[in-house]
Amino acid sequence: MPPSEDERLVDLAARLEHADPRFARALRSGRPVRPREYRRTGAWWGLALGVAALGSGIAWSQGLLIACGLVLAGLAAQLVDPDPARPGHRGRG
Repeated sequence: MPPSEDERLVDLAARLEHADPRFARALRSGRPVRPREYRRTGAWWGLALGVAALGSGIAWSQGLLIACGLVLAGLAAQLVDPDPARPGHRGRG
């Protein structure tokens, strides 16, 4: 026997609450926020920090600082990627 529409909606709401509680609470209150997939503030800060470390490493001729800046900028650039449909993307689904 297929589940009723109400059961499916309750299951969907429970999964949404588990996956992104901040989004679910804001949606219930009538003041929606961006879903987790579209919040990338931390990634942008990481990218800025990586570029700053890279620039400092180049200015001071410090190889380790250059390497750290490159790695951090590369990791943050992956997190900033706006296309979740791209192969290899680790989005929630």
